Amino acid sequence: MTLLTTAPADLAPALVPPPATRTLTLGKAVNTALRDAMAADPKVLVMGEDVGRLGGVFRITDGLYEEFGPERVMDTPLAESGIVGTAIGLALRGYRPVVEIQFDGFVFPGYDQIVTQLAKMHARSLGKVRVPVVIRIPYGGGIGAVEHHSESPEALFAHVAGLKVVSPSDAQDAYWMLRQAIEGDDPVIYFEPKRRYYEQGDLDTTRPTRPLHGARVLRQGTDATLLGYGPTVKTCLAAARVAEEEDGRSLEVIDLRSVSPLDFASVAASVRRTRRLVVVHEAPVFFGAGAEIAARVTEHCFHHLEAPVLRVGGYHAPYPPSRLEEDYLPGLDRVLHAVDHVMSF
Repeated sequence: MTLLTTAPADLAPALVPPPATRTLTLGKAVNTALRDAMAADPKVLVMGEDVGRLGGVFRITDGLYEEFGPERVMDTPLAESGIVGTAIGLALRGYRPVVEIQFDGFVFPGYDQIVTQLAKMHARSLGKVRVPVVIRIPYGGGIGAVEHHSESPEALFAHVAGLKVVSPSDAQDAYWMLRQAIEGDDPVIYFEPKRRYYEQGDLDTTRPTRPLHGARVLRQGTDATLLGYGPTVKTCLAAARVAEEEDGRSLEVIDLRSVSPLDFASVAASVRRTRRLVVVHEAPVFFGAGAEIAARVTEHCFHHLEAPVLRVGGYHAPYPPSRLEEDYLPGLDRVLHAVDHVMSF
């Protein structure tokens, strides 16, 4: 009997490359970005709690363990400080670790390593050392979970020099922002809006559509600007549609995309056109990202403003039980109320 080492041409499966443009969920786009980054660079590693055999609690790393093996997709102990510390050591040895923190509120045991080591090593070494670590954090509410599972701590990281903090809002950005973060040489905190994981969008994998830290105008308008990032971008777009249908108002919508660094030039250009600004994020308004944006707009666009900059976000309170979270989070009604307020001046 003859053993075939290769299949005959008529039996071999057709190797058809995936189309350049596909429709994927945001979560699947993250998965695809990880797979493509690992295929492109053997130094890219994925590590975290349950990311291997289970594929992550949200199944974002599903299939990577089987494809790349346990040496590149590593299940770790439940010890975030150890996970981040190990990733820092691997980065110093030339690897590009991508760390998953299982839920937003679980990051704080690793906060010391992130702030005192990861963020400072480049400056501490006078620029001689690069630490290309990406820390993925599913964040925000809307999934019916409790505290430690639904929080938005992005301002805590944006305050720290040496860290870049970004958050995609759709499948296209989820893919390319992660690829760009992994390929860069700086530490990146990559916040994934978990309530948007299963929302579909088009993904073009042929090229990135914009720089990692550039904002984008999703809808042009003349009466006021709505500014969001991550999970609140969809809320802003919905508010703009309702405001137009019900009141004839023309609202511009900007997806900030990057919390640190800020693409302030794009924000200021929009505010100078519309003369009004409402910032929307799920994090508490008190000392949130919206406070920094409002301060900068007031400093640089004061003579263009026709109303104070308003902020819509979570309340300065611990995250509530699931039955109350929709009252806690900035929904459509609260955003429209803020629009009514800025238009009243």
